[in-house]
Amino acid sequence: MKHDKLNIAVVGLRFGGAFVPIYHVHPQVASVKVFDLNGELARSFAERGLCDGVYSSFDDMLSDAELDAVHLVTPIPDHARQAVAVLQAGKHCASTVPMATSLQDIRELARAVRVSGKNYMMMETTLYTYQYFYVQNMISSGELGCIQFMRGSHYQDMSFWPDYWMGLPPMWYGTHAIGPMVGLSGSRIRRVHAFGSGTMDPDLVRRYGNPYPVETAIFAFDNGMKAEATRSLFECARVYQEGLFVYGSKACFEWGFSDGDKPYVTRLIPSEDSSRRGLDAKTEVMDMPNLYQSLPEPLWPFTVGGNFDPLRPNETLKIGAGGGHHGSHPHLVHEFVMSILEERKPAVDFQMGANITAAGICAHMSAIADGQEIVVPEF
Repeated sequence: MKHDKLNIAVVGLRFGGAFVPIYHVHPQVASVKVFDLNGELARSFAERGLCDGVYSSFDDMLSDAELDAVHLVTPIPDHARQAVAVLQAGKHCASTVPMATSLQDIRELARAVRVSGKNYMMMETTLYTYQYFYVQNMISSGELGCIQFMRGSHYQDMSFWPDYWMGLPPMWYGTHAIGPMVGLSGSRIRRVHAFGSGTMDPDLVRRYGNPYPVETAIFAFDNGMKAEATRSLFECARVYQEGLFVYGSKACFEWGFSDGDKPYVTRLIPSEDSSRRGLDAKTEVMDMPNLYQSLPEPLWPFTVGGNFDPLRPNETLKIGAGGGHHGSHPHLVHEFVMSILEERKPAVDFQMGANITAAGICAHMSAIADGQEIVVPEF
């Protein structure tokens, strides 16, 4: 670490490439270097001035004594193994989701976090979206009232994606549906009942032994809250959505039908007519405010992505639209960087990430066991 600034590496540049320019302009980052198995792709980032260097191999990166932290944006089967290697090399680690695909891998990662003393952050995009921030404010202001129930959804067809996706158990990658509910609950998931549904092409079943294109789970939290999540990956004709639905005693928040649709907010309206049964309710389609002000100014344009107009910055930054995963990318980068510099755990630390990931793994176990209750381990 040099002069309270970090040297960062980003590994995996297909999706990870979206994060490189954010690190590059962050005022607390001294340098950002990259590694990708596609060397030509990695070199293109350097040639365009988006990074400060290219590593020749993963081991070459780990052996860099000047490197402080690594952001892994690699294939799902590699996450746990690579994160352990990063931590054992004495580097702080951020990893795209999910943390792992087995409870044993989470235990190995827990050991590496504990022994290394370094930060681990699971980069769950849904915990930094315009929508998530909006619901957080509804809760903290009292507008939502008491949370009565939550629902998460993630509908996405992964046909023609890289081979390791083929037949993946839906809840292994349920973090986008599960994560917001854990974050908003202020609690951890303790147990789960889940069911798989539908039929899949036998070729998709072969790799992981997963027969289900869709899985649905009911989660019980330590604080008594209950929530439901549904995840689909194949052979389900549903438009893409990473959805969050929160039902409160005074108001509720419901994601739009597709991922890009504006959400619905319903508020109860007390009636002065005592003869009426129940309460009136009013539903509005809401624009999402963009909370860019909490970030360093160089990161503001990334909250709205290609919608940023430098000639009209205040207007284009006002409403959340178009930024990577609903404006989450710069917030994730900033939280990871500042948690290291401030010597504190990141908001989505190992324990929270482990609970979100393990809840999905246990949900799949329950689905295979036809709904049997599975207790989610504590890490």
